[in-house]
Amino acid sequence: MHLHDDKIKELEEKANLIRQSLIESLMAAGSGHTAGPLGMADVFTAFYFHILNHDPKNPDMEDRDRLILSNGHIVPIRYAAMAHAGYFPVEELQTLRKFGTRLQGHPERNKLPGVESTSGPLGSGLGQAAGIAYGARMDGKKFRTYCLMSDGEHDTGNIWESAMFAGKNKLSNLTGLIDRNNIQIDGVTEDIMPLESLRDKYEAFNWHVIDVDGHNFEAIVDAVEQAKAIFEKPTLIIAHTIPGKGIPEIEFDYRWHGNPPGKGPEDVFKKEKQGEEMLKRLRTLEGKIRSEHE
Repeated sequence: MHLHDDKIKELEEKANLIRQSLIESLMAAGSGHTAGPLGMADVFTAFYFHILNHDPKNPDMEDRDRLILSNGHIVPIRYAAMAHAGYFPVEELQTLRKFGTRLQGHPERNKLPGVESTSGPLGSGLGQAAGIAYGARMDGKKFRTYCLMSDGEHDTGNIWESAMFAGKNKLSNLTGLIDRNNIQIDGVTEDIMPLESLRDKYEAFNWHVIDVDGHNFEAIVDAVEQAKAIFEKPTLIIAHTIPGKGIPEIEFDYRWHGNPPGKGPEDVFKKEKQGEEMLKRLRTLEGKIRSEHE
C-alpha cells in the first residue's frame, strides 16, 4: 500500500512525539534503555498507526493482529507508541518502572491490555510468535502475527530452534522483524558474536528475507505488504536502524544501550543536562520535519 506524502509526514511527526515521550518517561523512571528504543520508534509508529489490525478501545478483539516483542528491554518505546495510539493516557508514561505500575521494565501480559506476551529472557519471543501463528492456522484464523527482535539476542540458541520450527511448518502468517542496529550492551555485535550473514541463515531455514531501512516508512510498510503475498514460508524483515536515532550526539554509541538520560556517559552531555538536551534535539527535529513537507 503506497504511502502518500501527507501520511508520511503524519507518521514522521508522530514518531518524533513518541521519541519525546520516551525520553520523558526514562527521565521520570531514572532507569531504562535509550539507544534501542529511539532506534525503533519509526518501526513501532508504522505498526501502531498504519500496519496493525487493532483497536485500542477493544484490545482483545478476536481477529486483531498479534505483536510480540521479544527483546522486552526496549518496551518503553512500545508503551509510548501505545499511549499515543490511545491504549492508555500519555500521562501514565510517567509511571514507567515505578512500584505497582502497569508499565514494568519488561512487559507483562496480564498487566496492560494490548500487550500480547510477557518478555524478558532474550530469544523467547520468536517461539511464542511461532506458536501463536501455528495455533491460528490450526484454528483457521486470519490474523497475522508479528515478532520484533533484536540482533544481539540472536546470540541465543532458542531463537534458532524457533526459526527452524517456523520454516519447517511454512508459517506464512508469521512475520519477524530484526532491529539490526549492530550494538548490544558490551559493544558492537560483530565483535562480540558475529551474526552475519543473517539473511543466509534465515533463508537456509526456509524464510523469505527482506532488508529495509528501518527509518523509511514506505520501505517498512512495503516489506510488510510483501510478506502478506508470500505463501508457504514465513518472512523476516531485517530493519537496519540507527541506535539513538534523533539525537545525533548519541547515535551509534553502544554505551547508551542500557543507560537512561541522567546516567549516561558525560563526554557529550553532563548527566544533569542529558534529558533536557535530548528533548531539545527532538523538538528541533520536529520543526525540521514540518519545514521539509511544506
